[in-house]
Amino acid sequence: MPPNVAFFGVDTKGVHHGIRGLERLLKELDYRRFDAVADLHNVLRSRWLDLRFRLAGKRVAVLCKGRWGKWRLVHHVSAGLPVLPSAAERYEQVFFRLGFPLSSLACHRSITGVSPEYHRMTEDFDVPFCADSQSVGKNIGIAPFAAHKGKIYPLDRMEEVVRLLARNMQQRGECVFLFGAGRKEKEVLEDWERRYPAVVSLAGKYTMDEEIRRMAGLRLMLTMDSANMHLASLAETRVLSIWGATHPAAGFLGFGQRLDDCIQRDLPCRPCSVYGSRSCRYRDYRCLDIPPQQVVSRILEVLEGEGATDNAASVPSDM
Repeated sequence: MPPNVAFFGVDTKGVHHGIRGLERLLKELDYRRFDAVADLHNVLRSRWLDLRFRLAGKRVAVLCKGRWGKWRLVHHVSAGLPVLPSAAERYEQVFFRLGFPLSSLACHRSITGVSPEYHRMTEDFDVPFCADSQSVGKNIGIAPFAAHKGKIYPLDRMEEVVRLLARNMQQRGECVFLFGAGRKEKEVLEDWERRYPAVVSLAGKYTMDEEIRRMAGLRLMLTMDSANMHLASLAETRVLSIWGATHPAAGFLGFGQRLDDCIQRDLPCRPCSVYGSRSCRYRDYRCLDIPPQQVVSRILEVLEGEGATDNAASVPSDM
């Protein structure tokens, strides 16, 4: 963080639990010394704190989550598919109301401190190389998991994407890096690493900071609507994202990413959930019925357009 930013952790399950805990938190913060408060959470706990700050005569601005708009979106009340403000835009409005106008996209920089040229010319990036490749900027990353089933592209189809990409990348001496966390995800990704050439699993090998730096050195990331989409976005790496039950129109597209980089099906039942936690009403998750060939073709199209390959990218013949 910048030197003028301080962080104070809150133990909501311990000493800061309940009303008494929040009052203790206010005392620990010495809350009367603040001039203004930006509530970027807008939940019951933060609302209580907002009230106490207001009673102390402080300026308070609260995040508008747009719950009504999101409800209308998933229940298909409006004609068409309205695009709601992004989360970043909602945060901007909070600070604007406090007298701090800003444009997040105008000042967007990679949190790794890596320059845009890094994506095109890196030769000393600290990751395993494939074959004789001397440019990590030509490699791609894949993060196939998400928090909820409705947001995860079926693993058998994702494995086919990995297989087809691995063959294509191997021909150019480049790599497919796999990102994941936890024992089960690690087992799946390591199995794919063993099965296919030019595939390297990074699961469980690095800290989050190190993983973000590795994302910053990639030409492209393929993700779900997931945390990895947002981490790669903060590293200023272009992301192709696969969407199922959720929809980028709800405002949760990766920071600075493009709507035309979202791979999704146009179905009357989509979106059925803001966060992807609801079960499919049809029990078949037809929203994720996307051919692996379509995903691979889109990836190769982007790589070719970005100049990531010396020759025109081609889809393997067995697709």
